[in-house]
Amino acid sequence: MAALLEVKDLKTQFHTREGLVYAVNGISYEMEEGETLGIVGESGCGKSVGVLSLLRLIPEPPGKIADGQALFQGKDLLKMSPEEIRHVRGAQIAMVFQDPMTSLNPVLTIGRQLTEALELHMGMNKQQARDRAAELLGMVGIPQAGDRLNDYPHQYSGGMRQRVMIAMALSCHPRLLIADEPTTALDVTIQQQILLLLNELQRETGMAVLLITHDLNMVRHFADRVYVMQGGRVVESNDVEQLFSAPNHEYTRKLLASEPERSISVNEEKQISTRDPFLTGHDITCHFSIKSGLWQRHKEEIKAVETVDLTLRRGETLGIVGESGSGKSTLGMCLLRLQSCQGEITFDGARLDAMNPRQLRPLRRHFQVVFQDPFSSLSPRLNIGQIIGEGLALHFPEFDAEQRRARIVSVMEEVGLSESMLTRYPHEFSGGQRQRIAIARAVVLEPRLLLLDEPTSALDVSVQKQVLELLRSLQQRHGMAYIFISHDLKVIRAMAHRVMVMKHGQVVEEGETERLFEQPEHPYTKALLEAALFREMRTDKTGTV
Repeated sequence: MAALLEVKDLKTQFHTREGLVYAVNGISYEMEEGETLGIVGESGCGKSVGVLSLLRLIPEPPGKIADGQALFQGKDLLKMSPEEIRHVRGAQIAMVFQDPMTSLNPVLTIGRQLTEALELHMGMNKQQARDRAAELLGMVGIPQAGDRLNDYPHQYSGGMRQRVMIAMALSCHPRLLIADEPTTALDVTIQQQILLLLNELQRETGMAVLLITHDLNMVRHFADRVYVMQGGRVVESNDVEQLFSAPNHEYTRKLLASEPERSISVNEEKQISTRDPFLTGHDITCHFSIKSGLWQRHKEEIKAVETVDLTLRRGETLGIVGESGSGKSTLGMCLLRLQSCQGEITFDGARLDAMNPRQLRPLRRHFQVVFQDPFSSLSPRLNIGQIIGEGLALHFPEFDAEQRRARIVSVMEEVGLSESMLTRYPHEFSGGQRQRIAIARAVVLEPRLLLLDEPTSALDVSVQKQVLELLRSLQQRHGMAYIFISHDLKVIRAMAHRVMVMKHGQVVEEGETERLFEQPEHPYTKALLEAALFREMRTDKTGTV
């Protein structure tokens, strides 16, 4: 039987100021009907450029598909006319892009963007297309789907926007779905829902899935075969079970060894548990009022955080987990007085909730934040030296220029950056390097507390491991406490001494990390762990789980 897709010696090049760069340099693979093929590798390895080349979405110039074939149902996609390839995109080959916010049109409603392909490729009238659009949104887990069709992309959360992208991709029953990091922004339970949905659709329709991701756990439980890419080339390919159990290539072994591992000893846990808390929160409550209705007259109260108690000791890492909207980030912002709330907050014996902004300002250097997206949290107009040194100028006015520079260089070296990078700007760095810069900006002030809000969610597994090891070494060296917010339970298990599980603004379970992971008590905690570890995932194409 002929393969559904057969890629032969594909080469894609880009003209840059440094010369000609082959982002894809002779990759070959094939896919059968109904198969799931995983392509893994770190950022810059060429995995996304490779699939964009198939759909002829490479900007020319500076890009160019230099050589190769991409036979889809026997026809070469690379030799099709613009009109022919346009009929293939969306109808026969669909793609879920990595960044849903930039992939969705901000001036069109979600409903219009969903119905467009249905009218164009499926011949539906407006009402049929709208009914199908609502059905698709419901399939991917968006509540009140029919009412949300008139909303615009900015009115959806990141995870919901990704679900919209998946619904659009599935709308025309494609023969091949290309999923480029399809679950990066999703909670673990939604990840499982989406992957099980794709699996169900594969069984019903015979659709093939080309899965591009850096999530090795997802590939391990969802793909049939795996291709590993490095430097624009395929360095290893094999059946998924064989590749994970006995990898041959050194790079594959490096990727598999990058999964986060717990490095906290029992003695360390006991030692920290004897220390007095230096940050406490009692009855922390945060409600938001949202106006709705035609004239914005109706007010709806959102209970983001509801009567939460919390303690944190010096050198301790408290992990906070829960799905989007559970209140974990809001709670962190409340504790640092970056969000108004009710309740008592005590930091090193001082009542933060009783202080005004002027009184709080001198204490700000002691609690710093590392945000989820380092690119948007670093000013593009400042170089790295200015970004890291900005806080020093504010909180250490007694430092002269030479002392500031020495402090900046010292902390840059501590996080693995060199002095030669001082005059470079954020766009000149990789994602992992930008996160190191964000950490350096926080650590340079020698804080006692770091709030880490999804600091590794967008990073490759090897870079993620480097950042986690960096955070652990900084904590041990400086005795900082961390509030670590994440939906990646493997990261939480590796980093946290204690874990709080939040749902709908409330703490449903709390305890020492290993106890909570091994013996969860609350049904919601059990559901999160089941989803995160893919214990309910299917093992074959028959629907067996």
